[in-house]
Amino acid sequence: MMSTYARSLSLLLALLLVGCGQLRPMGERHYYTYHTVAKDETLYSIAFRYGYDYKTVARWNHIKAPYQIAIGQRLVIIPPRGSKRPQNEQLALNDLSEQSITGVEPSQQPASMGQNLEKPKVHPKYIPIRWQWPATGTIAREFSPKEGIKGIDIRGQAGQSIFAAASGKVVYSGNGLIGYGNLVIIKHNNNYLSAYGHNRKLLVKEGDAVQAGQKIAEMGQATGKTHAMVHFEIRKEGKPVNPKTYLPTKQ
Repeated sequence: MMSTYARSLSLLLALLLVGCGQLRPMGERHYYTYHTVAKDETLYSIAFRYGYDYKTVARWNHIKAPYQIAIGQRLVIIPPRGSKRPQNEQLALNDLSEQSITGVEPSQQPASMGQNLEKPKVHPKYIPIRWQWPATGTIAREFSPKEGIKGIDIRGQAGQSIFAAASGKVVYSGNGLIGYGNLVIIKHNNNYLSAYGHNRKLLVKEGDAVQAGQKIAEMGQATGKTHAMVHFEIRKEGKPVNPKTYLPTKQ
């Protein structure tokens, strides 16, 4: 028979908190983690923290655009059994074909050879992002998923201007994500987010529309570092990608 100690230990493990979430009771079939929404958190920042696409987290929790959440709300952040973490979300505008990128149907043979065809217009949602460097400086640390480094560190001077790497909307501005200090997250389209961490001062707030090259923060210093820097990430569908493959060769 199970001892009183063993039963107590099993009950304790069943109720253990995991990070900011908790396991479902052991008597139920599926086990997945919840996150309880805290002050100043957004769906975007929560999805960013756990490495998921915000649309995926929204779908698991039946949240529709504009993705409003409330303090104290419990969100599923690990899917029920049978729902795999997506490699490429098959959602609207996520998996664009060559046809949809241009925003037009494949060209057809004109009725007459002399017919003049109007040049098709590209839908604004399908215009490729033109990235630019968020700051000038030396690369102090390179992108390395194997080492858990999800972006690049750009070393500079304290108070140096940090710029939006592309136009978009600010979906998070605060210091609630451990390890990022004062952080800005910008949504550029349905696929891409960019993040700017360890700032001394934030100059934009959630909901602000920003243009590429607009000053959004001032460079600060990460805890334990002896130099000023900005930690910069680009995430595609929630997954960190190497920013240097998107940024221009020259700063």
